[in-house]
Amino acid sequence: MKSFMASPATIERKWYVVDAEGQTLGRLSTAVASVLRGKNKPTFTPHIDTGDYVVVVNASKIKVTGKKLEQKIYYNHSDYAGGMRETTLKELLAKKPEEVVFLAIKGMLPKGPLGAQMLTKLHVYAGPEHEQAAQKPEVLEIKG
Repeated sequence: MKSFMASPATIERKWYVVDAEGQTLGRLSTAVASVLRGKNKPTFTPHIDTGDYVVVVNASKIKVTGKKLEQKIYYNHSDYAGGMRETTLKELLAKKPEEVVFLAIKGMLPKGPLGAQMLTKLHVYAGPEHEQAAQKPEVLEIKG
């Protein structure tokens, strides 16, 4: 019996919507990253993007544990000398709450072209409204 290897022609993709309200950031991110990668399917193939589309709503109502709101820091650099900028989780949640969820999930996907392709299937919204209603996404329940 030979091992099954998925090919782009054999992949069937579904759409899921996840409500982030009251969810813990890390637990939500690991579950969403697993679905984006396709690890929840029996046809999972490591070198091919077999994952599904995920829409995350209510990203502004995410929870974190401990003192992360004050202590977790996001760094970015302008590529100029002395161009390092720091932003705390609290500031980023106030300005761009969808960016917090996006970056958490991005860090859990493979690095390189395959991870970039998987990331295109993620849609994050700060509020309860989303633009993917035409795709009829199923509700994905995440415990935690």
